Amino acid sequence: MIEQKKLLKRFHATCAKAGMTTDEKKELILSFDVESSADLSEGQLKYILRILQKQANPAGDKERKRVIASIGGWLRKCSVEHDINTIKAIACRAGGNENFNKIPLSKLRAIYYEFRSKQKVSLKAKATKDDILSTLTLCN
Repeated sequence: MIEQKKLLKRFHATCAKAGMTTDEKKELILSFDVESSADLSEGQLKYILRILQKQANPAGDKERKRVIASIGGWLRKCSVEHDINTIKAIACRAGGNENFNKIPLSKLRAIYYEFRSKQKVSLKAKATKDDILSTLTLCN
């Protein structure tokens, strides 16, 4: 009984997160031949939650986080002060979109790999510069 109450609470929270209207939620509940969400079994609630969580968490969330991390890492390597708004603005400009959440997955992947590449190039350039400077000091 306690488990079912927890599942019901998660069900309603997940419905809200997925952007379901009251009518859509009622239709979903009625599709299981019950009058109320309280009448759903634990198994039915778990099944519905699995489906709704996929709907509430689009596949792009992981890609967006990767983009944020890669741009943030590049900015740190360049010693540039930044916050999440700066990172999102850079991603939007790189993706040619005004809204960070509307950047397509293919663009997100391209942005991620580009900024990872920039970090690697930056490391190689620093190593090369250090080698040249050490060679010059040995020659003098």
